[in-house]
Amino acid sequence: MQTSVTFKKIDPSDALKSYVQKKLDRFDKMLDSPAEANVVLSVEKIRHIAEIALICDKVKIHAKEESENMYSSIDTLMDKIRVQIKKNKEKQKNHMSGSKETIKNDEISLEEMEPVPETEKKKSYDIVLETLDYKPMDIDDAVVELYAGKEHFFVFNNSRTERLNVIYRRSDGDIGLIQPQ
Repeated sequence: MQTSVTFKKIDPSDALKSYVQKKLDRFDKMLDSPAEANVVLSVEKIRHIAEIALICDKVKIHAKEESENMYSSIDTLMDKIRVQIKKNKEKQKNHMSGSKETIKNDEISLEEMEPVPETEKKKSYDIVLETLDYKPMDIDDAVVELYAGKEHFFVFNNSRTERLNVIYRRSDGDIGLIQPQ
């Protein structure tokens, strides 16, 4: 794992740097591909703050932790990262096991439908029926799920509004959210 440690308002310490590196090396086994971690260690008055941005393929994890001791901040931060990586891997596993079937396999046959005039036939295509097994989730969790998948959109049940929402990747690189009024 490629790691960069930045110190803000604190003297650079090889001991802290090696401690962070040792903790992050444990995550190499959990991640499928090489990752890049940017760690920022800073001190504000009596608060010791540890912050990390971990990027691996489509997975982007960001966490921040603060306490009165830098080592305990780092430990708690690594626990948060471990939980997020496990959660992300579980989501990917569940996402990949979804069943997809074409409408031809459904109980409605295409022969029973009314024929379309030749002038309206422009191109031939199959309609793929996908069933959604969605759980209520926060918008932040939906963004993580969107980046974890290969699709350009993700349908989810918003846990705050208890309504169906769609989150999608815009052409300008931003994230869009579609929600009912």
